[in-house]
Amino acid sequence: MFNIKKQLRHLYASSIFFTLSLSGAWVAILSARGFSLAQIGFAETVFHIVSLICEIPSGALADVFGRKKTLIISCFMRIIANFVMIASNNFALVCLSIAFNALTYNFMSGSDDALAYDSLKSVGREKDFDSYVSNQLIIFRSSEGLSTLTAGFALILGYKISYASGIFFALIQLYFLLGLTEIRLEPKTEKAHITKEILDCFKQSFLFLKSQRKTFLLMLANSLVGALDVLLLFFLQAKLPMAHIPNWALGIALFAMQMGGMLGAKLALLCRRLNYYAMFALDFVLLLSAIAMEHTGVYIVMALGGFLATMSDDALQVRTNTIMQERFPSEQRATLISIDSFTFSLVMIILSPLAGLFFTLW
Repeated sequence: MFNIKKQLRHLYASSIFFTLSLSGAWVAILSARGFSLAQIGFAETVFHIVSLICEIPSGALADVFGRKKTLIISCFMRIIANFVMIASNNFALVCLSIAFNALTYNFMSGSDDALAYDSLKSVGREKDFDSYVSNQLIIFRSSEGLSTLTAGFALILGYKISYASGIFFALIQLYFLLGLTEIRLEPKTEKAHITKEILDCFKQSFLFLKSQRKTFLLMLANSLVGALDVLLLFFLQAKLPMAHIPNWALGIALFAMQMGGMLGAKLALLCRRLNYYAMFALDFVLLLSAIAMEHTGVYIVMALGGFLATMSDDALQVRTNTIMQERFPSEQRATLISIDSFTFSLVMIILSPLAGLFFTLW
């Protein structure tokens, strides 16, 4: 008999070890290695170019071959990314590692949420998905916070040991992924050709979005808020030391900013009846305020801005994910979630170099 509690435990555990590493403050690590903010901004662009190309195909592969398999592939991509970063002695290899890291997220995104939603739906508990998303965001922010809390420690140990920790945690994650159960609510047609299945998955997904334009607008709104949050946090890793924050306080400040996401994830559950448009407007105003606070040059105020940014981002993320999962057909679920991530990457490709120039000049 299918054990939903074990399935969720393994998904939660996978998320914990997916996020944990000593290289969480990668922007600070690259900056300490002598790379400029412009180069870091370019590396982030490489990440999202790879994501743009591979995101939707990875989602289609998950829908056709199985979500568990693509999660395992994601784990191997992470191991390769860390090995390349350890061996990197120039910016080209750094970008190559970033590219493999993008593939890690490509194969992870869509697969985990799709498997979780269909697992819950198979036992009649799909209404619990918003709680699952909230818990996953709390896990992400707390694990990410612990990783950035060790930022100073990582700089002392050096980037090679820091990225080696990522390999260690990936191996633990692999153990939990192997214990997952594949769930298919729609039976597969064994006679169909694999290429035809993948192309049909693409076709049906885009036809769905064509008929559900409001769903695509939800993706755009969520991507814009998420991109502003991510870029603000990335550059705060480099800007806080420039604002003369004590070395011992850098990790604490980065950890505190991640805790804002935990608060936002819980607030989303308490604000289920709040109109989505009102929630988006409020979150967007908070993000603009956070960007203004980053420009004060006062590290306490800057960190508070980061806290508000993660809080607003995760609150909107929980609400948006829940609405979209209720609308997505099961057989294209991973593909459609990947289209959501594709939209985010498209926004990031546009904003990342602009943000790198903006934060460099200001």
